[in-house]
Amino acid sequence: MHNSPHLVRITAVATGIAAVLAFGQAHGAAFQLKENSAKGLGRAFAGAASAPDDAAIIVNNPAGMRQLDGRQFQVDVSAISFSAKYRGEGGNHVGPTGPGTGTAISGGNGGDAGMIAPVPAAYFHLPFGENDNMHLGASLSVPFGFKTEYDRDWVGRYHGVKTELQAVDVGLAFSYDVNPYVSFGASVFAERLDVDLTSAMDLGAALYGVVPGFVPGGADGYNRIKGNNTEVGFTLGSLFSIDENTHIGFTYRSEVEHKISDGTARFTADGTAGTQALAVLRTQGLFVDSKGRATITLPASASASFTHRINDQWSIMADVTRTAWSKFDRVLVDLDSGQQLPLEFHYRDTTFASIGADYRLSDTVTLRGGLAYDQTPTTSAHRDVRVPDASRKWVSLGMSWTPSERAEYNFGYTHLFTSDPTIDLTSAYGSTLAGSYDVVGDVLAASVNYKF
Repeated sequence: MHNSPHLVRITAVATGIAAVLAFGQAHGAAFQLKENSAKGLGRAFAGAASAPDDAAIIVNNPAGMRQLDGRQFQVDVSAISFSAKYRGEGGNHVGPTGPGTGTAISGGNGGDAGMIAPVPAAYFHLPFGENDNMHLGASLSVPFGFKTEYDRDWVGRYHGVKTELQAVDVGLAFSYDVNPYVSFGASVFAERLDVDLTSAMDLGAALYGVVPGFVPGGADGYNRIKGNNTEVGFTLGSLFSIDENTHIGFTYRSEVEHKISDGTARFTADGTAGTQALAVLRTQGLFVDSKGRATITLPASASASFTHRINDQWSIMADVTRTAWSKFDRVLVDLDSGQQLPLEFHYRDTTFASIGADYRLSDTVTLRGGLAYDQTPTTSAHRDVRVPDASRKWVSLGMSWTPSERAEYNFGYTHLFTSDPTIDLTSAYGSTLAGSYDVVGDVLAASVNYKF
């Protein structure tokens, strides 16, 4: 068994802590969420950093609070429906220490790995100072998040079973109006990151050729990795109005470095063979429940935004956002065992671009629509089953109903068009998986804004 410790130690690291970071390959610009406004969703977030009368500008561009009318409170809820169904070859056991068995991996296609998840947001705006030229804002938003979950015994279980990530921001914003045409703003936010992931472990492959009686696929185990951290970030913004009808906004959101220092790794086994394999490995100090550390940096982004009111009925908007995912290229992971593992993600920077329009149908009803292109940071060479991602196109519709001077209700809907992403993977245990996905995405949002 002199070769087993080195082999299994690498396997444990690659399938354990590597799984913690595999969430990075999430839908549409990785796991970044733009869904912080029903009104913004209705026009594909065109003008998100420049359009008036949407309290979500507190997080999108704090300088834009100049365009909010008095004290107000807004609550938004978006429902994201994401479907991901795997289809293709089931893969084979090839064995990590030699040619392996070549036998097919058991299990089905995993069911629908997608989900329907609510994404909340809330905002409060308070103007003050001489002629209300200063503004305070408070916000609650979810800028990052994703979840996929397959059947526990699916054919791709060695590449991932469950992936769940959520980042929640609570922020305070301030802005100052230099004059009616120029304003600057900034916000500070505390961000809570939670990660929960599960993967299967091919313990039979780990012991294949080392301990008689164990073969790839003959003894399965599972790991569950959990971690959380809270850090602070900031947003800077500016808004320039050429005239009362034309507004240009610029905003920058900082990266946030999350140092998870108290994560947990738990290992279990299925059946008699799995239990026996886990017991053998634990005599070598491997696959033992323990703690781990990793630094996860959520990326910075910068946006340019344009809004122009053509007349009393029509307004047009545009938005371009660049996200610095290329810094999420390599992560170094430390286990309590002293093992260090560099993980390569090969992310690329991404661009989100959108155009939209509002049409004021009457004094109480406004209709809107938008189109967008949302680029993924992943490539075919590095796509993962945890988040079968591809670039997508948005088609959005929405409306506002303002029954009184104090209350406004907004609704938005977006359908995401995407090509079928492909995968071609070899796990840390040597098992293969090749196929593609049927991916469908829809977002429905509603909000209420109340002025007082």
